Parts: sequence; C-alpha cells; structure tokens
Amino acid sequence: MKVGLTYNLGSDYQPKEEDPPDAAAEFDTQATIDGLSQAIAASGHEPVLIGDGLKLFRFLADRTIDIVFNIAEGYNGRAREAQIPALLEMKQVPYVGSDPVTLGIALDKVLTKQIMKAERIPTASFLKVVKVEELNQIPLKYPLFAKPNHEGTGKGIDSESKIKTYPKLKSRVKYLLRTYREPVLVEEYLEGDEFTVGIVGTPPHVIGTMQIVFDTAKVEDFYSYHVKEEYEQFVHYVCPPKIETDRQEQIEEIALRAYKVLECRDFGRVDIRCDADGNPFFLEINPLAGLNPQHSDLCIIARHNGITYDQLIGRILYSALQRYRLT
Repeated sequence: MKVGLTYNLGSDYQPKEEDPPDAAAEFDTQATIDGLSQAIAASGHEPVLIGDGLKLFRFLADRTIDIVFNIAEGYNGRAREAQIPALLEMKQVPYVGSDPVTLGIALDKVLTKQIMKAERIPTASFLKVVKVEELNQIPLKYPLFAKPNHEGTGKGIDSESKIKTYPKLKSRVKYLLRTYREPVLVEEYLEGDEFTVGIVGTPPHVIGTMQIVFDTAKVEDFYSYHVKEEYEQFVHYVCPPKIETDRQEQIEEIALRAYKVLECRDFGRVDIRCDADGNPFFLEINPLAGLNPQHSDLCIIARHNGITYDQLIGRILYSALQRYRLT
C-alpha cells in the first residue's frame, strides 16, 4: 500500500514575533521522518512524504493514497492536532491514529481532567484560570503547579512552574496568560513518583510502563521542556519500573481506562504521577505521542520491552489497517 506521512517539520517553521520561546517545541525532526519512512518500508509498504496540512490539502486535490500515517501537531489553535484527521475524514481517506474529537479534547488539559473526574479516574484537584483575578479565592492546597492549558512537549513548564506561595502563583499565571495567550491549568502538585505508560493496538493494550527518575541535584523533579530536551543529563528511565506488581498493575489500569474513555486509537501514551503516599493519579494523555526513534518515550518503552522501532511502527500501522479492514 501507499502510506502517506503527514507531519510538521521543525525546520520548516517560520517563527512569528509574538511567539513564545518554545513555539516550535512540538514539531518533528528530520530523524523522525526518516525513521518512520524506513519503518513503513520495512513493513512492506511504500512511504509517501506529504508534510503539513496545507501540503496534504493540495496533495489530495489530484492524487490518491491508501492510508495516511499522521503525526502532525498542527500550527494554530487548541484544535490544531485535529485538523489533518478532520480533513482526511471529510475526504474519506483512512488514517493512523485518533480521530478529531479525541485529539481536540486531549490537547485541552482542563477538559480532559473534567472528563477523567466524571469517570472517577483519579486526578489532582485543579482549576482553569482565564483571568488573574480568579486566583483571589483559589480552593486548592499548595504546592501548586501551573501550565498552559493546551500545549504539549513541556511547553510553558520550567523551574518556576512549581509554586508554593500566592505571590508566586499570581506572577506565574500572569506570565503564562501573557506569553501563551490561552487559559492556564493550575493543579495541586503531586509529590510522588512519575510514570508513563505506552499503549498500542486494536484492541488497545499496554506495551510497557516506564518510571521517570529525576536527578534532583541538577534539576526540578518534573518534566519541563528543558528537561525533555536534555533528558540524558537530568533523568534516567527505569523500564520496567522497580515497584510492586500490584502497584504497577494499578498504574496501568488507570492509564488504559483513561485511553479508552477518550476513545484513543492505534497508539498513545498516558502519564501518571503519584502523591506522597504512592497513590497513582492521571496526569496527562498523549494520543499523538512522539515517534522519534531514539528520544520519544513511547519508542524507549518499546525498546526496553524487546520491541524494535520497526516492529512498533508496524504494529501501529497494522492496528489502523485492521480498523479499516484493509488487511
């Protein structure tokens, strides 16, 4: 089959004057595109490089494709990750990954947490802040954590994100509202261990769980953009985690429930963080998980569980082909 590849290449992005400093953080490197192309070819299919949403729009005007492998983050708006899947659905073109509804919800952190709370999936207490004045009667316990409401890849998260006093909270929220021009998620900070769970397939199943251990002598104990960029200096990964079997099962059960509640498809990753007593809580979900062969968490989880990169991409693609009954 001809497998189109849609993506946003970081080197193609032209920064705007009003952009935050990490505006291009989510976009892919050439190494990711090359790795995916080679893995698609290794699965016996022909990769066709397409690019971003506008290039896909032009491509579909006069050409056909059997299925699209979409990893494009999109450029603008909180529904940016849903743009390419929406176009593909309108054109009735099969594609890999979650649909526009799932992607639109998942990028909105507050909306996602509201759904998890309604489904009784444990998540830290939180508040959506649109104006600084809303902080005057905040019903949350310190320490708190503040981040932009619809960003990924650690954007807007740095050493100032963990907050212990009201003046710091007010200052941080002001900065985030001004810099990212979107609501801010403020939530109670979870002091325990952090894990990320990789999920693949139709039906979905956990391929592995990885503990993220921070070198707190060098860096904060959470996944900031800086830490993600230089992770080899500041964190090490334990996969599988060295924890009790029943605790790992509890973490994976929460992750799989969250994945199913949002009706994610083919592949994704769920972040779990524990409180000081070791109780796991839903943190975030990424139905458009990074697929860099060396550095992306899902690929590292696969590697630690005996799944090669080519096998991982093959499984993701096969999951989509199964859903469309193309295999």
